Amino acid sequence: MARIESVCLGGRYCDIAGVAVEWSINRRSKQVDILPQVFWTDGNPWREANLWAFERAFDNNVEALTVLAEITTLASYATWLELNDLEWIHFPDRKMDRCLFRYRGDLIEARDAGRLAPSTTSERMRVVISFYRWARSNGLLSQLLPLWRDKSVRISQSNLFGIARTYTVLSSELAIPNRKSPSDAPENGLMPVSSNDRDEILRFALEKSSIEIFLLLSLGFFTGMRLGTLSDLKIETLENALPDPRCEDLFRLHIGPGARPPVATKFGITGFTYIPRILLNQLRAYVEGTRRLLRETKAKQENRRLVFLTKHGNPYAQRGVDKSVAVNVEMHALRKKATAAGMEMACTFKFHQTRATFGTELARLALKYANATEAISMVKEALLQRSELSALHYIRFVERTPIKIEIANEFTRSFIGAFEEKK
Repeated sequence: MARIESVCLGGRYCDIAGVAVEWSINRRSKQVDILPQVFWTDGNPWREANLWAFERAFDNNVEALTVLAEITTLASYATWLELNDLEWIHFPDRKMDRCLFRYRGDLIEARDAGRLAPSTTSERMRVVISFYRWARSNGLLSQLLPLWRDKSVRISQSNLFGIARTYTVLSSELAIPNRKSPSDAPENGLMPVSSNDRDEILRFALEKSSIEIFLLLSLGFFTGMRLGTLSDLKIETLENALPDPRCEDLFRLHIGPGARPPVATKFGITGFTYIPRILLNQLRAYVEGTRRLLRETKAKQENRRLVFLTKHGNPYAQRGVDKSVAVNVEMHALRKKATAAGMEMACTFKFHQTRATFGTELARLALKYANATEAISMVKEALLQRSELSALHYIRFVERTPIKIEIANEFTRSFIGAFEEKK
């Protein structure tokens, strides 16, 4: 199985003094703290993919998280190549035998079987095609290799003033369209859980999982913060919490790159998130406890002020990344235990559903005491969303829920009536 390792890289220049060569850091060049590199199962590097990562990382127009996501996708592709005993340059004359066409077929099969989301399927294929385009343009692949056929696609878009513009883009026959199924789920297709299920999950997590997972789940359910933000919370963030002047049981946490100390957020949005007093007190007690202090002694200097550390003293996630291997492992174990205990809703429960649950509950309460416009503003502010459209999904979901319940009840009554008449 291919793996990813990250290195720290910066520009260097050499000074020659006599017969000695001294290397020094070039302060004027860009420094990359996390440069992801792909390695095959046998330990050899995938040099072409790593060179692409290098060029992307030192491109000022490309975000570091984008590079990490792209290389993670290439690592997944490398694993697939190894499992199918294929080389990344396997392009025979017969089209359906070529590695990219076989990979495309497996992605579509995984999507249709529900193992991959449509957006993930499309994105994986897009990244792999981009890598091959780069490799060919830089002479790493022969121009004679039969990769695929390209076609020009015209796309029309209208701006705010109604002026239409037409763009011509290059598309590959390998591209997989992202055809999403109709859904009103607020968080990328993830449904919220009910308040009863939420409380049951938290009670079970308190008994059967680590205190860290219980606190992370509690924060997700009652603040709506993403995992990347939760993993980057600092002790000072808790110490600097401000009481809300309108409610004595609520506090505000300042998060984002503009906060002091800075806390990672998606899209770099700075703002305040609300946290109940009782949960804030739990966190403050946790950071002062022996369990976390022992973890802090194992941490690097730059990580010691993080609220959450693994048992090895590492952050739960790389800064700004909403994925965590440590959390995934514990969540898998929690789901397994909960399913064995008869909790049916836990078998498919994902951490990000905590955010969907918080946003839905907030939207329900906001609509109860305010109009839709004010409710959208409240949800957008609390979830640190960059547009009102994202908040609108929550409002629509809450507004449609009673209608769906009544429709389901009506169908049930009709079915029972028809069944009884037949008897």
